[in-house]
Amino acid sequence: MADKEEHDDEPTIAQDIVVTKYKMAGDMVNGILLKVADKCVAGATVVEVCDFGDKLLTSETGKVFKKDKEMKKGIAFPTCISINNCICHFSPLKSEPDVIMKDGDLVKIDMGAHIDGFAAVVAHTLVVGASKENKITGRKADVLLAAHTAAEVALRLVKPGAENNSVTDDLQHVAEAFHCKPVEGMLSHQLQQHKIDGEKAIIQNPNEAQRKEHEKCKFDVHEVYGIDILVSTGEGKGREMDARTTVFKKKETVYQLKMKASRQFFSEMEKKFNTMPFTLRSFEDEKKAKMGVGECVKHGLVDPFTVLWERETEYVAQFKYTLLLMPNGPLRITGGLFNPETCESQYSVEDEKIKDLLATSASRKAAKKKKKKAEKAITENVNAVKQETEAEA
Repeated sequence: MADKEEHDDEPTIAQDIVVTKYKMAGDMVNGILLKVADKCVAGATVVEVCDFGDKLLTSETGKVFKKDKEMKKGIAFPTCISINNCICHFSPLKSEPDVIMKDGDLVKIDMGAHIDGFAAVVAHTLVVGASKENKITGRKADVLLAAHTAAEVALRLVKPGAENNSVTDDLQHVAEAFHCKPVEGMLSHQLQQHKIDGEKAIIQNPNEAQRKEHEKCKFDVHEVYGIDILVSTGEGKGREMDARTTVFKKKETVYQLKMKASRQFFSEMEKKFNTMPFTLRSFEDEKKAKMGVGECVKHGLVDPFTVLWERETEYVAQFKYTLLLMPNGPLRITGGLFNPETCESQYSVEDEKIKDLLATSASRKAAKKKKKKAEKAITENVNAVKQETEAEA
């Protein structure tokens, strides 16, 4: 009963101001993603691009709601740049060996920002040096189109009344059409205030144990989801290698830390990031942060976002977007940067059911006028808040 009351009090996108905060964060993230993507060129170093992205996420979110000193805002997920067979969460430290991008690298950019705990997350995949004239071919094209198509299918399936498991099954069919596999056990979470891993989730390519354990649920109006699609040319099984884990998130566990470095680390983490994921690179003293995080992990005070890898000869593509389940249809507020015309694959979706689904609009036809009107109102509200915050500055 207490849980129900707690959820009843939770702010949702039923409130205009919450939609505005999501949309503002989404607009920021989309703009920053474009700038980060432009930095992904041959010769660029991963740590520099990650640092560039994080600085923009911090500075842009810091420009709004300046009068509200108590409002938390900033990074909702630190910039990660995972290349080729690296699946996710690669965000290296300045004090460690760097990775240099080269032509032909398949680069995944993953990031997020939040305003008042309402997070807009995004991920995008590109190939360094590719263009409409210099098309992507072979297995890179297959995996990119598989992930992009799966993301488009999810956009049409995640709607009020639908079940999470039906989305899981169709994502599998799409990936297989391109002779690829979704990465096993990856989750698309419900987003809630100050929480990027909410109660409901969609699992992709679950093993037998995961399928049994994963909770079946239906999507409801006024919910928000971070739809996260990761597809591999290989087995789709992530494994840890020697890359250091640098991204973490605070848990609700209570423990009296023994080491001074650990206590300093925990204090800085709470002040800067609260419950949102962060990278050790963003701490004032990277060396002390590396020392302090160990005790926190050991006693369950933080969750690590482990760097995962596919086999060396394989490729992994990722697309992620933030989806608001509005009464008049789904509203995607991040992503959509990928152009499938840059890819040439010998494969395509043959399943008639999925082809029919992709041919439909992502929102109900009857709701289009209402949706346009609602989107216009949201945009006007966002612009009004921006003008107000600029006036404060």
